[in-house]
Amino acid sequence: MSVSWVRQLGRFGLEALAGLGRVSLFTYHTGRWILTRLPRRRVLVPQMYEVGVRSVPVVLATGCFVGMVLAVQMYQQLHKLNAESAAGPITNIAIVKQLGPVLAAVVLAGRVGGAMAAELGTMRVTEQIDALRAMGADPVRYLVVPRFLACLLLIPVLTVFGDAIGALGGYLVSVKALGITSHYYMEQTRSIMENWDIFVGLIKSVFFGALIAIICCYKGFRAEGGAAGVGRATTVAFVASFISILVVNFFLEVFLRFVYNFYIA
Repeated sequence: MSVSWVRQLGRFGLEALAGLGRVSLFTYHTGRWILTRLPRRRVLVPQMYEVGVRSVPVVLATGCFVGMVLAVQMYQQLHKLNAESAAGPITNIAIVKQLGPVLAAVVLAGRVGGAMAAELGTMRVTEQIDALRAMGADPVRYLVVPRFLACLLLIPVLTVFGDAIGALGGYLVSVKALGITSHYYMEQTRSIMENWDIFVGLIKSVFFGALIAIICCYKGFRAEGGAAGVGRATTVAFVASFISILVVNFFLEVFLRFVYNFYIA
């Protein structure tokens, strides 16, 4: 029994290592094309429209309600300490450093990443990707690079929109509904929140966008087994993207905090 368990564990470790190697080669291949030859505008612009413009309403709705809920929760806790004026900086820093980039990335993974995995998976099982290779074209260049650049460039913009509407929602609830003085709310926010906090959120969003594009495109390229295989690839792509966002968010927070304490503070 113990030998079988060790064998299964070893097999799982080897499969995970092999998968990591394949993803690394896929990422290298994508990065090489980005550095050598960028996609044409007529190929890139439709992907940017799909990733950016069509995601704005979902990001705005998500950011607005999260900001309002966070403001209510902060007020409930700070009211016990007679420190309601501190709700402004706590709410806004939480939005720009953590919730804004993470929620924008989750929305992008669910709305755009799943679509990319499904589209590329369908092309894979219907042998359209193999047809591109047969014609001498590189599928990564034509299919992956435009999607990667669209995610990389536009998720910081979506994050800014989400941060702005989240901060506005938190302000309206705090000042108009909960009775916090507008002057103290704004002054406390200005005195405590720094440009570094906004920068951290934007840096995180860039990493999240790259992760979503690579994982979802890779899962689409590896899809097999017909329609059922495309469905599995889409599901696995979203789950893997979501978990990667949370894991990378933690390590980026630790690293950026070290950078701030060592070089800036």
